Amino acid sequence: MALRLLYLVGVSAFAAGGVQAAHRARLDPFGGLVLGMVSGVAGGTLRGLILGRGPLYWTRDWVLITVITATAVTVMVVLRHRDLPHRSLQLLDAMGLGVVTVIGAHAAIEAGVAAPAVLILAVLTGTAGEIVRDLLCGRSLPQLLHEEVYALAALAGASCFLLCDRLGWSGTGPALLGTAVVFALRVTAIRFGLQLPRLGRHKAGTCRLCRSRRAPEPRSAETPATP
Repeated sequence: MALRLLYLVGVSAFAAGGVQAAHRARLDPFGGLVLGMVSGVAGGTLRGLILGRGPLYWTRDWVLITVITATAVTVMVVLRHRDLPHRSLQLLDAMGLGVVTVIGAHAAIEAGVAAPAVLILAVLTGTAGEIVRDLLCGRSLPQLLHEEVYALAALAGASCFLLCDRLGWSGTGPALLGTAVVFALRVTAIRFGLQLPRLGRHKAGTCRLCRSRRAPEPRSAETPATP
């Protein structure tokens, strides 16, 4: 029951993020509803297809569909009158990422797949919604692939949940712990602006660390040295 409630909260957070993305992309209400729905179920849908499960879980879960729809409509109504605090949405998204990642890991473990596959499916469950959302909003490259500590946080939480399972710890404890790990990593990354290094060599002056360590400019020849 606790996992079910956590899952509904996490999916609602993803749906709210999808509507916010639609608002920034200036889509119409139908586009907002589509992005809210896709953000909420894309990860679980991809996981179900990979595991060969059918029919897909959300096609038989009227409560889930109702929660996502209600969340999307509510957020759209609010956005008609005021902007939602960006930091609050980020915190909700971090919680959603943690919950959905753990649910994905739990489903993969129950399917009896190998440990590496559990981690892959958990990360896909947690991140697929944001990838599809960004693509539908016109981003050529999803943000989580080049700017944010997002998938890495999901991987850490899934690893924690899998380790607890291998050690024989069952119940809601491992789920809460895995969710907390994801949430803590995401919040830390958001708070301090942490990003993974880019592939390849970066240009001089584009790295904040390089700029802070840049050698002082040489004095002009016309400027006399101070005795």
